Amino acid sequence: MFNQIKKRDGRIVNFSKDKIARAIFLAAREVGGSDFEMAEQVADKVLNYMATLVKEDEIPTVEFVQDCVEKVLIEDGHARTAKAYILYRAKRTRYREAKTELMDVVKEILVETSRENANIGNSPSAKMLQIASAASKQYYLTNVIPEHIAKAHVNCDIHIHDLDFYGKTLNCLQIDLTNLLQNGFNTGYGYIRPPKRISSATAQAAIILQSNQNDMYGGQSFPHFDKSMAEVIRRLNEKPSYEEIFQAMEALIYNLNSMHSRAGAQVPFSSINLGTDTSEEGRMVIKAVLEVFDKGLGKGESPIFPNLVFRVKEGINLNEGDPNYDLFRLAMRVASHRMNPTFSFMDSSFNSKYGDEISYMGCRTRTIQNRNGLEISAGRGNIAPVTINLPRLALKAGFGNIDGFFEEFNNILDLCKEQLIHRFNILSKLKVKDLPFLMGQKLYMGSENLSADDEILEAIKNGTLGIGFIGLAETLVALTGKHHGEDKETLELGVKIIKHLRDYCDAASEETGLNFVAYATPAEGTAGRFVPKDRQKFGEIKGVTDKEFYTNSFHVPVDYNISMFDKIEIEGKFHRLCNGGHISYVELPSTLEHNIDAFEKILKWMRNCDIGYAGINFPIDECRVCGFRGVINEEACPDCQSSDIRRIRRITGYLSTTDRFNDGKLAELKMRVKHM
Repeated sequence: MFNQIKKRDGRIVNFSKDKIARAIFLAAREVGGSDFEMAEQVADKVLNYMATLVKEDEIPTVEFVQDCVEKVLIEDGHARTAKAYILYRAKRTRYREAKTELMDVVKEILVETSRENANIGNSPSAKMLQIASAASKQYYLTNVIPEHIAKAHVNCDIHIHDLDFYGKTLNCLQIDLTNLLQNGFNTGYGYIRPPKRISSATAQAAIILQSNQNDMYGGQSFPHFDKSMAEVIRRLNEKPSYEEIFQAMEALIYNLNSMHSRAGAQVPFSSINLGTDTSEEGRMVIKAVLEVFDKGLGKGESPIFPNLVFRVKEGINLNEGDPNYDLFRLAMRVASHRMNPTFSFMDSSFNSKYGDEISYMGCRTRTIQNRNGLEISAGRGNIAPVTINLPRLALKAGFGNIDGFFEEFNNILDLCKEQLIHRFNILSKLKVKDLPFLMGQKLYMGSENLSADDEILEAIKNGTLGIGFIGLAETLVALTGKHHGEDKETLELGVKIIKHLRDYCDAASEETGLNFVAYATPAEGTAGRFVPKDRQKFGEIKGVTDKEFYTNSFHVPVDYNISMFDKIEIEGKFHRLCNGGHISYVELPSTLEHNIDAFEKILKWMRNCDIGYAGINFPIDECRVCGFRGVINEEACPDCQSSDIRRIRRITGYLSTTDRFNDGKLAELKMRVKHM
């Protein structure tokens, strides 16, 4: 009756009734059937039905045949089998679409790597990493993640971060450097004994960061770097001079800007917390790190890594007369030159009860609350975050519909909780041997008593699960016509929205026994991913979908003219609510290196406004040819006329060069106004 069939890709192949019967039988078996003869009889009816529709010499298509199978099954009384067949057909369609999309992505990567992550270059290793990443994302979306959650990600209702690592590993870690340097460690090729020189200690610190980065996808941080290194110095038989300490710290910073991990595609996202050790050894370490950073790399270039986090605390370094006040002044001088360090405030209302245990990562992550163990930073980190497309909820609810917005908000919060629990359950089944450095060397709290074949649940229950958000400003515009920088009542609504998120996370923690936290998402790739979808769905709406990006977390829009002091005061209201991480910035037109008193005034205002973590931004432009550094508004260096300019800006907390920014972040950068 039929000899040929046209495949979806246009190929003509031999027609087979047996394949139709086999497909019907498999669908019947899904609902308890076991009669292959019945499947053959239905297949005969399908052929007879097709014959009434297909013209002579016409070659039927695969889609046409499948439509006929569905119709015959339903009309022949096999409704349950028909449903199973339809579901299977839909699943195969998703597989094909995913495969096609994957091939398109691979083609793009082979031309240039994606700039979703500003720390990934364009090397062959980076391309291979991103091709593997694209395939992994498709696998998890089509095979692992529940369909309704995968659909929410694809449709941009939410963003599942680092989807390619969904079931492979965890996000980030604050590493207990003291423990590793005192007891030694093993990278898999032999035991590394405790260091006997300060230079060996910093070399090992770099190795530790790199080794653990290979086991994780997010940032790596030392929560008490000054104290850890001071302890090393005190244990040495021969005490190093300041010059030796300086050289050791210089080697560390050189390594962290050149030592690649993640299949050779990027250097570790490294952060170093310091500033509160008042011992002689600790003070020398702090001073050396800051002076090395100020000196720059081999040709004076600004280091990108590590992200330095200087901890500010009253009685330690905040005021004149405090034992480390001179180092606070040095930190400000370096920050006014290099845009690093950033500053964390130990006395904020939500940090003060933890003493100096609070540590941050450059991306803004903060890990401290713990329902299952000690409330410290060392040995803990974020397991995985998910981000809510907050403006979409407002657009769906409609202007002025606050109750409708919160109804949508609750629905998406439930979905995020479900997604994070699903991911947590998958990750908890990993074994220690799957993460040989992270778990095998007992870096994660709770892994101390686990053996190689043990599952890691007892460790990762100490981590956090972050529900993040972006675009509070656009959300408020969609609901009220104004954002929180323009109107006090709107600001109150903004605080109410984020408090609702925090209250939900606290309740989820109580319900599940896990550490759910509210997270002010960095929104590097996410901000630009959401807007095109929302513009397509809701149109171009002024102040909402008329840009290429959504505003970072709770920040006042980057193009809004506001004084730095007003901006800080507004954003300070949100830091206490975002217990999983937060950051605020001010944008200056140029450096304050000749006015450290003004720099200090800004930081102390941040502290007074209950800011937890902050940075002060300004342009850093460096000529790669002659070394000129300053604000270069033109395309060429004013000294040597070279166009080879290195432009450093802050993105999501870390520094990067603008040539690695994605389109959304480039658009944001162009719109940033300076705060005075």
